[in-house]
Amino acid sequence: MFRHQGKSRTLKHNLKIATILSFVAGIVNVTGYLAFKQLTTNVTGHFALFISDVANFDFWIGTIYFLYIFSFLFGSFVSGFLIEKYRENKKLNVFVVPTIIECVILISIATFSNFMEIKYPDAVVCLLLFAMGLQNSFVTKISNAIVRTTHLTGLFTDLGIELSQLFFPQSFPQKEKLKSTIKLRIYIICFFFLGGLTGGFLYSRIGLKLNTLTIGAIILFISLIFDDLRYGLIRTKRKYRKKTTHKTP
Repeated sequence: MFRHQGKSRTLKHNLKIATILSFVAGIVNVTGYLAFKQLTTNVTGHFALFISDVANFDFWIGTIYFLYIFSFLFGSFVSGFLIEKYRENKKLNVFVVPTIIECVILISIATFSNFMEIKYPDAVVCLLLFAMGLQNSFVTKISNAIVRTTHLTGLFTDLGIELSQLFFPQSFPQKEKLKSTIKLRIYIICFFFLGGLTGGFLYSRIGLKLNTLTIGAIILFISLIFDDLRYGLIRTKRKYRKKTTHKTP
């Protein structure tokens, strides 16, 4: 799920990682908005507000939106940098480091909120945007830009285009491939929505508040462990088969 890249990736791999990461993004999105009244998984709205403040010559007010945008960008940069830096190490899953950093950020915000009052909410929003930049970058790398999990605007655009292509089979003969892509888009949208519902329920009804972010981190961490255990099991089976093949006369 996390290790397969390029041509080795199948629809099944993309569906697995898309559902997990879009669910986590949905949790972060709703939790961040309920806690700070700011979007914490994408920067489209922040960019509009930044331009508005600049146009009104409120440069100082617009600075915070610039920091939001930069935090997401910096998260994407750090993720891409770490992936490229460790790509040559064949024994290391290069996507582990960005994922663990994201988990640490989510857990740290939740933990600190239990012991002290958050006096600088903008700094926390920046951290959440940084974490989502990390996530969006590494899932883009894993899937070769097929999967995006932190915002839905582009997904709805692509879904609309692909649905329209179903009505023109002569121009788009690869119907099964088109259906697979549509299925992937729908899964991401549904699990982002489900993650948002879960985040809102845990934050408001159960009263977890920012501890809701811990749920997202736990899901990511369990996914990493499961993926590594599964990969290790597959490698062990392959080695065993090779040994038995060589011993067989």
